[in-house]
Amino acid sequence: MKRFLTAIASVWLISGPVAAQAADKYPAKPITCIVGVEAGGDGDVLVRPIMQRVSKMLGQPIVIVNKPGGGSSIAYREIHGAKPDGYTIGWGSATIITNKLQGVSPLDYHDFTHLGGYATFFPIVIASTKSKAPLNTIQEAIAYAKANPGKMNMSTAGVGQSWWVAAMSFLGGTGMKVNTIPQPGAGALVVAQVAGGHAELGVAAMGSAKSMVESGQVKFLATLGEGRAPAPYDKIPTVRELGYDVSWESTNFIMGPPKLPKEIVAILVPAIEKAAKDPAFVKFAIERNTRWEYIAPGNVVPAFDKRRVAVREIMGKAGILKEAK
Repeated sequence: MKRFLTAIASVWLISGPVAAQAADKYPAKPITCIVGVEAGGDGDVLVRPIMQRVSKMLGQPIVIVNKPGGGSSIAYREIHGAKPDGYTIGWGSATIITNKLQGVSPLDYHDFTHLGGYATFFPIVIASTKSKAPLNTIQEAIAYAKANPGKMNMSTAGVGQSWWVAAMSFLGGTGMKVNTIPQPGAGALVVAQVAGGHAELGVAAMGSAKSMVESGQVKFLATLGEGRAPAPYDKIPTVRELGYDVSWESTNFIMGPPKLPKEIVAILVPAIEKAAKDPAFVKFAIERNTRWEYIAPGNVVPAFDKRRVAVREIMGKAGILKEAK
């Protein structure tokens, strides 16, 4: 018995320190970051400089692997199914809400280990310069649409997509009655329709509309996010500050598979926070048409819970709610 206990003690003395050393050495090899949009897409362009900074801090390469498709659900499934050892992490956005509600995926933001958010894309309301209707301000647009129900067209993203949700939130919150014209993508075709005078109004990503706004081909009337756009557009109001309960935006964040060990989380989270708060990254994010903000891991789920309530109601009214179980 004494010999048996001595053997156990010997094993503990050997395996205990070895296990601790293994944890201390994380990361001991390259890390993979799975991104659910194509290379060069908005989310991809922003996550790369974050990962470059984290890589430098941790002393290991971080390899970006793009897995677009299915509203990013393909990437989300792969992140979720990865071994929780810290060597596979990934990017997320508001599509993680809409996917489950449309029945595209059984997963949502509750099913991951959150590591922090770093920037928020926001949609804007634009108006055609070719319209004969008075559309110089968002107040004029709302008033005209209410006085002339069904006479104006609004171009939107495809049904169920993130910026389509923004458009439905805008119409529902203001009580406007317009004809909606859904388009594929996050906004390029929406902006083209408005610039060409085929639709009086449109809801699109700031990045998609910026060049047309700068050239005077469309008017930037309002922001649909929680806050105003960065300068030089910070004088343009949000719809919410005008008294309407309207807000939708897409925060980008980093996450890992469920049950990621707290020792690994304690290494990744401070590195991601430091990368996100780097002044050079903040400047870069703003230049890429986002509202920069760092969101601590514990605040991601509450923020998305609030947005999910609004999305669920919108999809229910549109008849496209097919929440996966």
